[in-house]
Amino acid sequence: MDYSQIIADLKNKNYSPVYFFEGEEPFFMDRISDFILENVLTEDEKGFNQTILYGKDLSLDSIMTAAKRFPMMAERQVVVIREAQNIKNIEDLAPYVEKPMRSTILVFNYKYKTIDKRKKLYKALQKNGVFLESKPLYENQVPAWISKYLKEKNLGIDPRAAQMITDFVGSDLQRIVNELEKVTISLVPGTSIMPEDVEKNIGISKEFNTFELTNALGNKDILKSNRIINYFIDNEKQHPLTVIIGMLVTYFRKLLIYHSIENKSDRTVVAQKLGVNPFFISDYSNAARNYSLDKAVLIISMMREYDLRSKGARGGSTSNGDLLKELVFKILHL
Repeated sequence: MDYSQIIADLKNKNYSPVYFFEGEEPFFMDRISDFILENVLTEDEKGFNQTILYGKDLSLDSIMTAAKRFPMMAERQVVVIREAQNIKNIEDLAPYVEKPMRSTILVFNYKYKTIDKRKKLYKALQKNGVFLESKPLYENQVPAWISKYLKEKNLGIDPRAAQMITDFVGSDLQRIVNELEKVTISLVPGTSIMPEDVEKNIGISKEFNTFELTNALGNKDILKSNRIINYFIDNEKQHPLTVIIGMLVTYFRKLLIYHSIENKSDRTVVAQKLGVNPFFISDYSNAARNYSLDKAVLIISMMREYDLRSKGARGGSTSNGDLLKELVFKILHL
């Protein structure tokens, strides 16, 4: 099951006796666990029937004792186990999951690890529980996730603003939500987040960011490109060279994909293959006119060289600022 499906079932009071959330992305498991804690029991019921435990302090016997306890003056009880990855011999919980207490909702947050899918616990969870493997999003999936997240709050976002946030934060969903809250707190439902909102509330310049740099390079806009990299050089801590190069590599790899698409008339298909919002297709179309397939391949190879130089792998004492200037000059004049 996925996050949305689990939340939908919980809202409809379609409960499972066991929930097991595992994986590298803690955001989804935290959100579901918090929803269960906040909504399954009434405030009066929570005092006697809601328990939060921590895996590092638990034995299997203590888990079984908590799970097999009958609710008091309520239809069910909730037991949430945080840091379940620290429980020793967790596979030995399989007999309980095979025959769980129907009056208990037992929730495991098994963060940053996964259980063995060949063993009995996983098979029992598939039969009698709800299992979610919470995987990190790829960065090209993040703008769409931001749009979906805001849509649920009756808000929209300009594609450029979504890309600005993604470039600034990456794929850490909790950090993204924290940044979005800085913007949405002053927005009226039904409105959209624009680049100037991101600049004002998060502190990301709408003019001087990696998205604007790739756009300037794609258009071979020498003046704009140099203005942006000079800003980056003056603010090197916020714009490290390795991050900039990583963003540029991603951009030119997408340009390679764009060149390889035979039928470019269907914008939806093109957008799906590139992993971008259809709003940006014209940017790649313009860049493709300025950089042939061979040039894009050469640029990616060039950036690998500059990445190594920035890490001292090729020797020399050229500063990161000068390396960035050299790299951008070569890209623009290729």
